[in-house]
Amino acid sequence: MSEPMKRLYRSRDNRWIAGICGGLGEYLNVDPTVVRAAFVLFALAGGSGILAYIILWFIIPEEPGVTM
Repeated sequence: MSEPMKRLYRSRDNRWIAGICGGLGEYLNVDPTVVRAAFVLFALAGGSGILAYIILWFIIPEEPGVTM
């Protein structure tokens, strides 16, 4: 049997702002803190991290789940 296809979502549980880093961490099997640190480094090096985060915020759908 094959594994179900892995999907990239914004995390509902592991989020500080929009869940981008948490979702990327889960998708890549990496600690989300490492992903957050990379975004901060890119943000400090010319602001590309901020731009990438905003773009991903609009592109990556939120993880499906129950809304309250």
